[in-house]
Amino acid sequence: MDTLYIECNMGAAGDMLMAALLELFEDKEMCIQKLNALQIPNVQYAYEKSVKCGITGTHMSVKINGQEEHSHDHHEHAHSHEHTHEHGEHAYSHEHAHEHGTHGHSHHHASMDDVCHIIHHLNVSEDVKKDAIAIYQLIAQAEGHVHDKPVDEIHFHEVGTMDAVADVVGVCYLLHELGIENIVTSPIHVGSGQVHCAHGILPVPAPATAYLLQDIPMYSSDVKGELCTPTGAAILKYFTKTFGNMPVMKVSKIGYGMGKKDFKAANCVRVMCGSMI
Repeated sequence: MDTLYIECNMGAAGDMLMAALLELFEDKEMCIQKLNALQIPNVQYAYEKSVKCGITGTHMSVKINGQEEHSHDHHEHAHSHEHTHEHGEHAYSHEHAHEHGTHGHSHHHASMDDVCHIIHHLNVSEDVKKDAIAIYQLIAQAEGHVHDKPVDEIHFHEVGTMDAVADVVGVCYLLHELGIENIVTSPIHVGSGQVHCAHGILPVPAPATAYLLQDIPMYSSDVKGELCTPTGAAILKYFTKTFGNMPVMKVSKIGYGMGKKDFKAANCVRVMCGSMI
């Protein structure tokens, strides 16, 4: 059985997980071509080499209509409980806003049904579609719980929705291509401190992330900022069979998915693929 160990010493975000998985493929460019062939509306995947603390890895970006609308780096965002823009690396519910204010585009929103419609019409297997929708449902359930609203009343910002769909579908697609049967994830570093919002200050981990990480080993440290996003938490919650230390295994491939911000510790998600002994 192929086993994937995901090391979350600096948290997890959708783009970092996708970048780490991409590193496990011999031909990254071919993988990117296949991801772009999924035909997510107005979305273009791209990757670049990134170095953190002397370690070379991969940084992923998603362009919407030819532009990388928002930074994917999960350490540079905050939360709001009024209207919309970015939450973590992406936009989520109607009740969250980007730390840096609006970006000048109109406020179009997508419901959970809209997200399901988008995913159902992608050029990808039914198994990938099923997994991607299930992960999005986890996110919507977390947002609904935090804001005391039914899932069908949770709305996502249009641009951020495509961004997040790209990450979620990308991770699901790459995992299926790798044929991974068993995923073990380390305890998740969530960061510490608070995030500044348009209408106040929230603790780290943010409420939706904390909800998703219930019953999952997590920890804080003196690293200030949001290290784990709702997308990262939902992906790990859905796919992980076991949370804990690295099992005894023979590792055949290693991947590093990088964030953008620099810390004293390498800002990355590391994945190790091999066989358990």
